[in-house]
Amino acid sequence: MITENVNPAEIHKFGAQADDWWNPTGSFKTLHAVNPVRMQFIRAHAALADRRIVDVGCGGGILTEALAEAGGQVLGIDLAPELIAEARRHAEQQGRNIDYRNLSAEVLATEADGQFDVVTCLEMLEHVPNPASVVEAVARLVKPGGRVFFSTLNRKPKAYLLAVLTAEYLLNMLPRGTHDYHAFIRPSELTTWARKAGLELAGMAGILYNPITRQFSLGRDTDVNYLAAFVRPEV
Repeated sequence: MITENVNPAEIHKFGAQADDWWNPTGSFKTLHAVNPVRMQFIRAHAALADRRIVDVGCGGGILTEALAEAGGQVLGIDLAPELIAEARRHAEQQGRNIDYRNLSAEVLATEADGQFDVVTCLEMLEHVPNPASVVEAVARLVKPGGRVFFSTLNRKPKAYLLAVLTAEYLLNMLPRGTHDYHAFIRPSELTTWARKAGLELAGMAGILYNPITRQFSLGRDTDVNYLAAFVRPEV
């Protein structure tokens, strides 16, 4: 029996804001703004057209729909039922054929071991009690030769200053209380968990924000928010 790897307070916090998920100027405007950069990184490391893809911790489906638009056969999973409902609603409204399920990566891994070409898990690891468990489950979901993508926040003072104090309290880029600094994950921790799960690092980049232009970009600085690509080696 699998014990759900979930923080009920986090599920409630995000689920309660489901109605605002697709508002490009609302509470999740930063997710909308950063999504093209996330897709740029993913496209640089993986082919998406006609690939089986699962988006773990999909929320209301912003990244999930972009993956589908790129030609992927996409499944989105999340533990917040309100977000899954919102994701389904929006996908139907846009005429997108996306499957959404209300379950965890750990449960899906018992059903679909090694069945996906690409697995994404962005801005989710820092919101669960045991992120290493998610990394292990994600590694099981991907086929040999497949690609896995994570993004999260680095546990460094600079990340607290910019991602919490500045983004949440000064610039109102995110709702206050979105992040808990103590749950941030160092790149060394993420790569260690991934290596233990049988994944090899294929690339890493920082997500940078220019407050003057209000634009996101990829760069070498991983001190705040970063993306990592991994591959499951061929047997």
